[in-house]
This record gives sequence, structure tokens and C-alpha cells, in this order.
Amino acid sequence: MHRSWQLEVQGRRLAVMEWGDPQGVPVVALHGWLDNAASFTLLARHLPHVRLIALDLAGHGLSDHRPAGQPYYIWDNVADVLALLDELALERVALLGHSLGAGVATLFAGTFPERVSRMMLIDGLIPLDYAADQLPELMAEALVRGARLSRRSLRPYSSVEQAVQARMNGRWPVSREAAGWLLERGLRQQPDGWTWRSDLALTQPSIVRLCEQQITAFVRRLSMPVLLVMAEQGIGIERVEAFLELMPALELKVLAGGHHLHLEEKAAAQITEWIGERLA
Repeated sequence: MHRSWQLEVQGRRLAVMEWGDPQGVPVVALHGWLDNAASFTLLARHLPHVRLIALDLAGHGLSDHRPAGQPYYIWDNVADVLALLDELALERVALLGHSLGAGVATLFAGTFPERVSRMMLIDGLIPLDYAADQLPELMAEALVRGARLSRRSLRPYSSVEQAVQARMNGRWPVSREAAGWLLERGLRQQPDGWTWRSDLALTQPSIVRLCEQQITAFVRRLSMPVLLVMAEQGIGIERVEAFLELMPALELKVLAGGHHLHLEEKAAAQITEWIGERLA
């Protein structure tokens, strides 16, 4: 069983799922791109004594979209995580992040290291970057592509089953059960069929991204224990290798499985065993 509630941040509604013991160790969970808080359903089953608090990031799941025309910059999520902690009067928490959520966790912990007791990251560590000397060209390309993409609309699915199949067979495949969890918060019915709740603007190219030097400055402030679990068939360890030696209390684990390790039964059991040991 989970508990669902909402908080308001500057007039926007952010949706939250909670599992486990309300008096347990608080763990704030941050999901990946185009997923939602239900991404942590399987881990929650294995962590009944933890207070697992999962946020639907802006534009995802049941949370409000950002205003029309406002880009989705990863650093804007830092303010939303801070608002969540303040709403719950949590001075210090453990952070659990997957993919995009891992990047948000790193930015938050680098910004407010005193608010984070430890980090547990799944197949992700840092935000995607733009090389500083290539930013003008990349910005131009993003603006041109974004203007073209803003004129498109997605064809609705004729049934929930069609949407389930699409989610199961996406770029990062998941099981039928996992697809069902994600679609429960990620799908809505309209007169002409079923459509994703997530903001289509999330799929537009980023106009600006942090550069490697800026990301390094955040990673260097991660003095807390960090458990990083990478997937053998995930984003690739090479994407994060250059940053590993910057964290003095890093534990690196590699597990067989795909990018959504935490939604695979065997890998999820191992991940939660490691998490439980470190929260004990």
C-alpha cells in the first residue's frame, strides 16, 4: 500500500507517493526521464521499514507541467526537492535516484550537502552536459529543432493495452508489470483515446546544459557516502567514469540487467539489500 498526497510550489502542484513506515528512515526517491514516482514500487516492496518518499518531477506523472514556453532545465528540480524537504520538515535525508533522478540528486546534494546523509544512485550520476565551447552551435540547433517539434502532437493510443505495449518496448524496455505501474500515473483518457500525462515539452532538446567543469564542481561536494549501482546493459559506465575518483566515499556496484534495474526483480532484491544494510 502507498499513500498519495500533493504539495504546492509557487502555484504548481507536485504529486508524491509514500510507502513504508512513516517513522522509518526517510529516503527521497527521484525517478528517471518520462517515468514517475511509481518507478520505485518494486523497491518499496523490499523496504517496508523505510519511509520511501517518491516525487513526480514537474511535467511527469500527476505533477503539474511547467508553464507553456518554459524549458525543462534539470536544475529547476533542485528547488522542488528543497520544497519537498521543507514541507515535510526533514532536515536531513537519504536520496535515491535513477537516471535523470540521479542527476537531480547529485545537483541537490552538491548544492545542499548538509541536507543529505547519503546517496543511492541507479544507472546514473550526473546530468547530460554540453561542452562549453560548443554551446552557441548546440543552442542554435536546439532552438531550431525545438520550434519544429513544438508543432507536433502525438497520436493517442486506442487502448490501454496498446500503451502498455509501447512502454514495454520503448528505448529502455520494462516488464508488463512495471509498465502497468508507470502507466497508472502516466496515462490519461481523452475522448479520442489514451495519451501520456507527461509534458511533450520534456522531449524537446535542451537549449542550455551544464558543462563538464560545472558538473565537476557539484560532484566534488559529495562528501557523503554514495552507493552507485550501474547496469551492465544500461547507459554505460564510461559516461560516469571521469567523476568516480572525485567522491571520497563512493561504492561502485555493477549488476546484470538493463537501465531500469530497479524494476527487475532479481536486481531490485540485490539493490534493496544493499540499501537496507547502509540504512541500518
